Amino acid sequence: MQPTVIDKPGRTSRAALVVPTACLIAWLGASLGRADSPVRLDDVTDQTGIDFVHYDGSAGKYYLIEGMSAGLALIDYDLDGDPDLYCINGAAIDPPSPDPAPRNALYRNDGGFRFVDVTDAAGVGDTGFGLAVACGDYDNDGAPDIFVNNYGPNVLYHNNGDGTFSPVTDLAGVDGGFRVAGGASFFDCDLDGDLDLYVGNYIKFDQANHKTHVHKGLPSYPSPLSFQPEPDQLFRNEGNGTFRDISESSGIAAVAGRTMGLVTFDYDGDGDIDVMAANDAQENFLFENDGQGHFEEIGLLVGIAYDYKAKPQASMGVELVDLDGDQRLDLYLTSFSEEFACYYRNLGGGLFDDKSLMAGALEATFPHITWGVLAGDFDNNGAADIFIATGDLDDLRDRRGGMSSTTAYRIPNLLLYNTGGGHLRDLGRDWGTGAQREASSRGAVLGDLDQDGRLDVVVLNSRETLQVLQNRSAGAEGRFVAVDLVGTRSNRDSFGAVVRVRQGDHIQLTQTRSGHSYQCENAKTVHFGLPSPDDPVTIEVRWLSGAIRTVTTQPGTRLTLIEPPAAP
Repeated sequence: MQPTVIDKPGRTSRAALVVPTACLIAWLGASLGRADSPVRLDDVTDQTGIDFVHYDGSAGKYYLIEGMSAGLALIDYDLDGDPDLYCINGAAIDPPSPDPAPRNALYRNDGGFRFVDVTDAAGVGDTGFGLAVACGDYDNDGAPDIFVNNYGPNVLYHNNGDGTFSPVTDLAGVDGGFRVAGGASFFDCDLDGDLDLYVGNYIKFDQANHKTHVHKGLPSYPSPLSFQPEPDQLFRNEGNGTFRDISESSGIAAVAGRTMGLVTFDYDGDGDIDVMAANDAQENFLFENDGQGHFEEIGLLVGIAYDYKAKPQASMGVELVDLDGDQRLDLYLTSFSEEFACYYRNLGGGLFDDKSLMAGALEATFPHITWGVLAGDFDNNGAADIFIATGDLDDLRDRRGGMSSTTAYRIPNLLLYNTGGGHLRDLGRDWGTGAQREASSRGAVLGDLDQDGRLDVVVLNSRETLQVLQNRSAGAEGRFVAVDLVGTRSNRDSFGAVVRVRQGDHIQLTQTRSGHSYQCENAKTVHFGLPSPDDPVTIEVRWLSGAIRTVTTQPGTRLTLIEPPAAP
């Protein structure tokens, strides 16, 4: 279906839970039970032509950063209306490098779940140690650009609009120095209409200060607490193809964290974009924006620094989602093994509260390291579900024969079904052939790859091939609306726009952004599942400029909405 266009223009051991909490998990697992799955995601990787194999650089030295790699992106680089796939790869940390050297790869979506490797033609085969990726049209020319956050100098590719990219890192001034990357996001920090760049950083690491942990006589990855934290960076878009590092003057560098995932969103509804940084093995940060691009860290004050036990978690990925349907955007974070995935419910008034126990599915997330996290309405019923990519750091648990082990290195990913009101039910392995593969997954991205109105998933697996999961959920056909936004006064990508969808009394909302999941970039099209396949739908968009656009349409419609001009 063609779019309808409107208005063209590794760690030391964690503390064990006390017995009463462990008993609660077991009780919840037994009480939830199993039911026929309303969601079906099938593994169609073999038919796609995607031959990408992830390489993490591991060579027996157990550098902590090996297990962190990597993210991936869905980006419509050729502007043909469907999302293409960009995969981030690792590299050798010590010589020698494999021959040929591992590199990032771009696959063009030719429809019908068929992809073609266009890395050479596009010029985006970076061979650095890749960790995170963010996509955004930083020069407002209509073509999305690519930023790769590396261990070492970062890379910015400018989209030339003809299927090719040019490396412009040095010209733009965003190489970031020799740091270990975390998540990244393009967002308009100062509301001037162009996209600035937030770069998450992880730890102060190099080979010289590496520490190997030994557990039960076997080498393993060290704790992140063995290394000093690293402040994040903020680059202001100067509007001429260059960026200026304002990390110090903006207040972002005032605190040092261990950023893994991040979300840029308007947490308090005051019209500017704030930053939530999910930190590993320390408190999470929330940087409040004063509207001029100056930030103050207030995570403790707003309730997202610690979990409900007043302890920091080893946060990994983070997702922004109205999980309970109250028209306030919540935060859902993945974490280390023997820690719950954390659900921070938005209470309104700029406050959050950890309601993980209320959300449920604790027995599913507790044993595993959880990485990529996606909020998507997989059966198009009007409520967002949660997909989680899981896997251990290395095969230590397998090699020590399962002693004190709660998980294996390779395990199936998780799908938590929203039964209403923000309550989640683990679907086990009952959600299609995609649930059967065991791998050590990292990044995961969300988008409608075949344009059939159902959200598909791509998962990057450490040290092996990725997975493409086609959504074949029965009854989901036609129960959706899909919206692409074009900014005119605001940034062209319309990042930061609030989108509300009403069907009868049912209201949903989201806020558009760059940077998703665990160091990833989802497809830019905004997708809403709908309770009814028949009733009309009203869509309201509020851009960062304050401009509002409202349209009414039918289920099954794809729209392109353009930001209206200022009133004369």
